[in-house]
Amino acid sequence: RGPAGSDTASVAGMEELLSRSVPPLPPYETKEKAPPPAEWLSAEFVRYYRALEAGPPRAELLTRLARDFGVDHGRVAEFSAKVLQAREQQRELGALLQAEDRLRYYLNPQYRGLFQHLGRLEGGLRFLVELRGDLVEGLATKAVDGPHVKEMNGVLKNMLSEWFSTGFLNLERVTWQSPCEVLQKISDSEAVHPVRNWVDMKRRVGSYRRCYFFSHCAIPGEPLIVLHVALTSDISSSIQAIVKEVPPLETEDTDKITTAIFYSISLTQQGLQGVELGTYLIKRVVKELQKELPQIKAFSTLSPIPGFTKWLVGLLSSQTKEPERNELFTESEWQEISEITGDSTTETLKKLLNNNEWVRSEKLVKVLHSPFMRLCAWYLYGEKHRGYALNPVANFHLQNGSVMWRVNWMADTSPRGIAASCGMMVNYRYFLEDTASNSAAYLGTKQIKASEQVLSLVSQFQQNSKL
Repeated sequence: RGPAGSDTASVAGMEELLSRSVPPLPPYETKEKAPPPAEWLSAEFVRYYRALEAGPPRAELLTRLARDFGVDHGRVAEFSAKVLQAREQQRELGALLQAEDRLRYYLNPQYRGLFQHLGRLEGGLRFLVELRGDLVEGLATKAVDGPHVKEMNGVLKNMLSEWFSTGFLNLERVTWQSPCEVLQKISDSEAVHPVRNWVDMKRRVGSYRRCYFFSHCAIPGEPLIVLHVALTSDISSSIQAIVKEVPPLETEDTDKITTAIFYSISLTQQGLQGVELGTYLIKRVVKELQKELPQIKAFSTLSPIPGFTKWLVGLLSSQTKEPERNELFTESEWQEISEITGDSTTETLKKLLNNNEWVRSEKLVKVLHSPFMRLCAWYLYGEKHRGYALNPVANFHLQNGSVMWRVNWMADTSPRGIAASCGMMVNYRYFLEDTASNSAAYLGTKQIKASEQVLSLVSQFQQNSKL
């Protein structure tokens, strides 16, 4: 047989595997009594899936699983009608509630049963996190697409959210004495400020530093999400002081520690994207630090501002090419910028931003300081998506109830920091007594709590930049 024949065989094999391993939804009457499928069937699904190559073969299986083993729409329509009927006939409450319960039962997609059985297998939870990682990746690259797959991704995310709720999570602290493979995983997963070498890693778990992660009771010792903390005497305005300039490893003097700076939070498993772990981790770490170092008075982040440069370049592109139509800078700022770049349009400035070259010119760095600070404050405070902060990091910390505290100039001068946010970073400050009310105000009425510095930069933006 040629390749086409083997394709047909593999599709047939896939269909057969799915119909064997995805349990049918038992009739409502016998839902409690239905025997679970044999464990070896679920194990066979895991083996089959892992043997498939990443990419199209797995995407094909996930697409078939989502499309052919979802909700029985006929049943849903039938029981929706019965709920309506019970309401119209104003039957007693018990009958209505039972009709609603039946409808709820038939709204369960068939593949949910497979996920449930996999979750109970030894190593099954780890496998489901991997499988959802493939789904998230596939949806991002459009390798898998369509409403069925998006629905299945949502169902699995909700199931993982229940399985990974705080009761099942263990908080663990990393030190230089932690197992080598844990240190290696923490180092590999650092997404915000890459770890350069073992000396760098040793510093990040040494004195004046804390590193914590959550693991799950079914996957012990495996970091799921990692938080790095610097213990300082003030709210840091630059990441270089925390991760770049490595001071000697002195012993900690607790009298010097008044502030905890959360400078990096990284999810190590793509399959747990959207599962609420970061918020819980920050809260647990705050409690841990309060116990260990009760003198700490300030809790703050030093956060990146991903997407700022891209947003700014987009604005410059939409500005008309005529110099007199400049809308982002004051006249005198634009005059200085044009003199330095030798270009009265925004083209050269855009190029310099795209290739990070602008930071090599001291004059340009000086003249851009003021306009970039107010533009950045506006990007964080004023740019919205469905009424909430457009910037994902801002949205995360504001939902947790923090205050947008301070925008910092040249706070991350690494090539990555310059490329992502023109070198700027922001502090989100957690006032523990206010976090609940701030969070409620942000989620409820979309109000952003911000400091005088941020609000003053925003009002400078409103006066000087006409957007």
